[in-house]
Amino acid sequence: MSSTPQSVASASANASKELQSSLLSQPKSVWAVFFACIIAFMGLGLVDPILPAIAEQLHASHSQVTLLFTSYNAVMAVAMLITGMISSRLGVKWTLLSGIVIIAIFSALGGFSNGIWSLVGLRGGWGLGNALFVATALAAIVSLSNSGTAKAIILYEAAIGLGISVGPLLGGWLGAMSWRGPFLGVAALMVVAFIGLIVLMPTSKKEQTGQVKTSLIDPFRALKHRSLLVFGIAAALYNFGFFTLLAYAPFVMGLDEHGLGFVFLGWGILLAITSVFMAPKLQQKFGTIKSMCAMLVMFGILLFVMGTWTSTQSVIIICVIAAGALLGNNNTLITTAVMNAAPVQRSTASAAYSFLRFIGGAIAPYTAGKLSEIYNPSLPFIVGGGFVIISVLFILINSKHINHVDDVESSH
Repeated sequence: MSSTPQSVASASANASKELQSSLLSQPKSVWAVFFACIIAFMGLGLVDPILPAIAEQLHASHSQVTLLFTSYNAVMAVAMLITGMISSRLGVKWTLLSGIVIIAIFSALGGFSNGIWSLVGLRGGWGLGNALFVATALAAIVSLSNSGTAKAIILYEAAIGLGISVGPLLGGWLGAMSWRGPFLGVAALMVVAFIGLIVLMPTSKKEQTGQVKTSLIDPFRALKHRSLLVFGIAAALYNFGFFTLLAYAPFVMGLDEHGLGFVFLGWGILLAITSVFMAPKLQQKFGTIKSMCAMLVMFGILLFVMGTWTSTQSVIIICVIAAGALLGNNNTLITTAVMNAAPVQRSTASAAYSFLRFIGGAIAPYTAGKLSEIYNPSLPFIVGGGFVIISVLFILINSKHINHVDDVESSH
């Protein structure tokens, strides 16, 4: 029986429609975690527009204020090592809820803090909550999704992008009233996320991520897989540039809270759009490793441009917004690669990778602040760009250990 051109075209259109709808046809539990992720990541962007205001009102230096990111990332890096052990005992839902409660408590306490050092300490507690939430949320979405690893990660990255893009706008608005506003705003949002998970995520359903009990040494065992170790170290190097941009750029833009909010809104929108729509196409056309290296090289160059024209406000603003596109693509590509890198549980792979990744995020902010105080405002961007380029060289040198990732993804 021969097919008419119309019937072939109709079948092709239906197949395309089914492919697009599969991303949106998820269980209720996936959407519950997705919603909570948006709110959790709004917390990161909420604080960004008020960094200069905190420095001024708490009489703190730039390097002291960047410690808000350092303590957050350092605690998160170490706490990532225990997330698998906790989630395999408490279950996914209660681990996520515990993380949300911890974030709410420490962000609320931060809103009532009166000194930079107490604020730095409380941000560390916030990092503990975020570690429990972030590692478990990624593993939960991947495991509970019915559309495969790649599409599940796109959903996760979309939630991050939406949260990061809306957060600065809300943070700028609340921060214009008081620097305490965004901290209290995060606490209020966490209450909403808590209610959302309690109502929408069923407890009766057995989640794959909570079935096998893991131990403290499992993430270290996972790093024996060279592929996972390579991606983790590359992410630590690249995150040096990422958090230099995030924690230090607000100090050189010369904008108020509203202005910073709009700049990082643009950054977050591009991050969200590219992570969902562009990254999968790049991966399909050029492969994960090549696409990742291209994005990182462009990001490194962009940081060098920021280091060269640091005193030109328009250049810094354009570069920060443009960085969102490069980071959105790279985040999706590297997260997808990590999930397929080694034959270990996804929650364990996520914990091991995140441990290394956030070490870079912990060192970079304080280093950037100190370099600007000791030398000049341009050097942090130059150093950050250098670390990003080193991450590319590291990936290329170790390409034989990670090339299998493209084979795994093409078979899905």
